[in-house]
Amino acid sequence: MSLLGDLVFLPVSSPTALLAAAVLLLVLYLVSGNFASQELGKEPPGPRPLPLLGNLLQLDLKRPYRTLCELSKRYGSVFTVYFGTKKVVVLAGYQTVKEALINYAEEFGDRDIPPIFYELTHGHGILFANGESWKVMRRFALTTLRDFGMGKRVAEDKILEECGHLIKMFGEHEGKPFDTSCLLNYTTSNIISSIVYGSRFEYNDPRFKNLVRRTNENIRITGSAPIQLYNMFPRLVGWIKNRQLILKNAEMTIRDVKDLIKHLRGTLNPHICRGLVDCFLILKQKEDDSCVMNTNFNEKNLIYTVTNLFAAGTDTTAATLRWGLLLMAKYPHIQDQVQEELSRVVGSRQVRVDDRKNLPYTDAVIHETQRLANIVPMALPHKTSCDVTFQGYFIKKGTTVFPLLTSVLYDESEWESPHTFNPSHFLDKEGKFVRRNAFMPFSAGRRVCLGESLAKMELFLLFTSLLQRFRFTPPPGVTEDKLDLTPAVGFTLNPSAHELCAVSRQ
Repeated sequence: MSLLGDLVFLPVSSPTALLAAAVLLLVLYLVSGNFASQELGKEPPGPRPLPLLGNLLQLDLKRPYRTLCELSKRYGSVFTVYFGTKKVVVLAGYQTVKEALINYAEEFGDRDIPPIFYELTHGHGILFANGESWKVMRRFALTTLRDFGMGKRVAEDKILEECGHLIKMFGEHEGKPFDTSCLLNYTTSNIISSIVYGSRFEYNDPRFKNLVRRTNENIRITGSAPIQLYNMFPRLVGWIKNRQLILKNAEMTIRDVKDLIKHLRGTLNPHICRGLVDCFLILKQKEDDSCVMNTNFNEKNLIYTVTNLFAAGTDTTAATLRWGLLLMAKYPHIQDQVQEELSRVVGSRQVRVDDRKNLPYTDAVIHETQRLANIVPMALPHKTSCDVTFQGYFIKKGTTVFPLLTSVLYDESEWESPHTFNPSHFLDKEGKFVRRNAFMPFSAGRRVCLGESLAKMELFLLFTSLLQRFRFTPPPGVTEDKLDLTPAVGFTLNPSAHELCAVSRQ
């Protein structure tokens, strides 16, 4: 008799029998699903999943990218892992990730939206959206950022203005130990705010400080183990404290953003765009006047596009700068070489973007910081837009895909010493800067970071300006070897909590 037939005769009054029946049905479902897929083609290999739990017991939920890198050594560059009942295909190594995101850009170009992020955005905005709405919002944001000088002199001036405020605040610590995180976050937040809203905030503005704090807190918590569990079993663990805190933070941030937009709407001049919000409101007004139906220029897309840009423009660049300053304090001989080059090439005048080509060692240090920092180790999750056969494996439409950026930035076949801080990765024998194909911190393809050119400009100008004026050292009594390079747990990888001294060089 078949297994399903046997289930008919189980005494339904027995809790044990009911549990056994449920488990058996689940196993049959998974097995039958595997058989169905195998009829279409060979699926990527992977560790055997348990019913309900999948490969949960094999994963380090605080740092899943580490587990996935280890699994890739056993199962190859394309493999399957189950986060609970959710099937995920992992892409590992430079060649595989590049092929998928660039050569198969359309097939791997959709965004998978985990439950916590769907609750936050409901498919609106840019980061966690798909379809026509995503295309329109991304195109609008990219065009507007370019119009406001992303990668041009206008943006350079905004960055340098903010850099002046940052240097002043660093100097006020008078060489005593302090945590660099808040000030760096305020600086990067203000740069994106000046583009989005058309003006900056004072560092002591309570609303601004809360916007930054809540944004950073949410980014950190969404990478925690409890939220990983919530994304796997949203109906079972929706009560967890971390989820409630994320939703509360998001609610308060949306309230503040609505208030800021309301003020801009009240002072809007259709002939002058102060920032991205103004451009959005003017386009929305034109479509309203033309009676355009079902427009993507609606209130929700505006709010979530603004919050997406604010979060993305704040956290990753500030985290990279924190890593850069920490690495300078840990490796003073490298800091010596950066400061020697800056003194020789630039002197005491303000560094400009055009100086980059004459500062190859400094440029190499910044690139190596981005590589080693590995800020977004698993990228944002992708999803297949259709059935696809990739490297001989069949991947079904709608499958979640993790392009493992860690495996690209630490690929042993691409980098001479992938696990050490080595600026020579970006220098030739003559000391000239060289680009490396496997340098992919901003991801690639359709979902590449749209603020990449702005972030690069910020990193160069802020890092060089700070190194011109300050010597970064560990706190008194702490030796360089005691500075910890273990990243903190979070959706993005920030350094663990630490203090540095910024000693004036002038």
